[in-house]
Amino acid sequence: MAPLSSACPCCSGRLFSACCEPYLARSATPPTAEALMRSRYTAYALADEAYLKSTWYPDTLATNFNLSQQAGAKWLGLKILRHENTDDHHAIVEFVARYKIDGKAHRLPEVSSFERVAGRWYYVDGALPLK
Repeated sequence: MAPLSSACPCCSGRLFSACCEPYLARSATPPTAEALMRSRYTAYALADEAYLKSTWYPDTLATNFNLSQQAGAKWLGLKILRHENTDDHHAIVEFVARYKIDGKAHRLPEVSSFERVAGRWYYVDGALPLK
C-alpha cells in the first residue's frame, strides 16, 4: 500500500487515505463508476490483483488475468477525460493512463464500461476511444 500521507496514485489530488485507500482496504465501496475507475488504476499501480478481480464484472473477468505478467510496469498517471452515467445501472469512463515498461513510456487510452449490481459498481470491459 502507498503511505497514508502521500498523494493518491490515481492523480485525484487527494491523499491516498482520503481517496482510494478505503476502497482497496475494502472498508468502503466506490460510489461512482469514476471512483471505481480511479481505485482500479491505483490497484494496478500498487499491484493489488485481488482488488482488480473483485471489482471486475464476473461474466467478463479474464480467466487468464495475471498481474504478475505486467510486473515491469511503472504506472505514472491517470487522466479522466469524461464520466457519463448512461442510465441508473450503467456508466462509461474515458481515460488515459500513462506507464513505463523497461524505461519506455506508453499511453493507454480507453473507454471503460461499468455496471452497477445491487448498489455496487463493477468494471465490465474497455475499448479504444473512437477518434
